[in-house]
This record gives sequence, C-alpha cells and structure tokens, in this order.
Amino acid sequence: MTEYIIIVALVAVAAIGVYQYFGQVMRSQTAAVAKELAGEDGTAQTKAAKSAAQGASAQTKAKTLKGFTGNASAAKR
Repeated sequence: MTEYIIIVALVAVAAIGVYQYFGQVMRSQTAAVAKELAGEDGTAQTKAAKSAAQGASAQTKAKTLKGFTGNASAAKR
C-alpha cells in the first residue's frame, strides 16, 4: 500500500510540474475548443495558446541544472 501512495505522490508532483510550464497553454487550448464547439470564433484563444507555448518552450531552454549548481556555489561563498 505504501508503494502505491509513493507512486501517486510522484505522479502528482510530475503533474504539478507539467501544469506549471504548460498551464496557460492548456487553458488557452481548452478555451479555443469550447468557443469552437459553441459555434464562435476561437482564433484569439488559439493565438494565445501558441504564444504561451512559445514562452513555455523558452523557459525550458533557459532552465538547466547548471543554473541550480551555480546558485548553490554562490550561497556557500
């Protein structure tokens, strides 16, 4: 039972991390789909999703483990 709790906790942490990076993308895509299903134009939401995806992509390229070790060495000084 303990193993299952650990697995569920790891999945939850991973989901939070993914949502942190791609949350705005998912919200914009959901809004676009909802508008299209309602018969309205969802172009603005689709453009917002595209720009949010590009921003998330830039964040993932900017954050590396090298930055974390740099912060740790600066804290020791």
